[in-house]
Amino acid sequence: MVTDPPCLGMTDDERRSELIAALRAADAVRFGEFELSHGGTSDYYVDKYLFETDPDALRLVSEAFAARLADTDAKLAGVALGAVPLVAVTAAEMGRPYVIARKQAKEYGTGNRIEGRLDEGEEVVVLEDIATTGQSAVDAVEALREAGATVNRVLVVVDREEGAEELLAEHDIELESLLTATELLAERDAE
Repeated sequence: MVTDPPCLGMTDDERRSELIAALRAADAVRFGEFELSHGGTSDYYVDKYLFETDPDALRLVSEAFAARLADTDAKLAGVALGAVPLVAVTAAEMGRPYVIARKQAKEYGTGNRIEGRLDEGEEVVVLEDIATTGQSAVDAVEALREAGATVNRVLVVVDREEGAEELLAEHDIELESLLTATELLAERDAE
């Protein structure tokens, strides 16, 4: 029997504060000069692999995702590779099946872009780790839509606030984040 996650009784502000503390404790927020996957540079970096492999941070992310998804029965989808741990723990927490969306078809085996069971017309919410430009989320949504899914919502851990929301809106997709860069960096900026 699946029970409600402990964080359902928490406010969004409490969840946000706890998640920020966990990302910092996992040393997942770093400062310096970093090249990003889209080719740009930044003076901070959110290392998804550090928070996705930290059990406390991963638990908090899955609980926060579950709280945000409590209003829907949609199937979950994770963007390969980075969001796979996130979607797996969230799906397990919620007792729901999930699928994995690849950016491109693999060149061996079945050659699928979508891994897992997906029915025509099924509603899907995409989970993602970090949104910068939003292009990887758009690619995942397009793959899911081509496979027959209905996708209108992407939920991310951190929105870097660098254009993802606008790009997703152009594709009729709502971007929702657990944290924004502004929230994540507020303490540093206040120092």
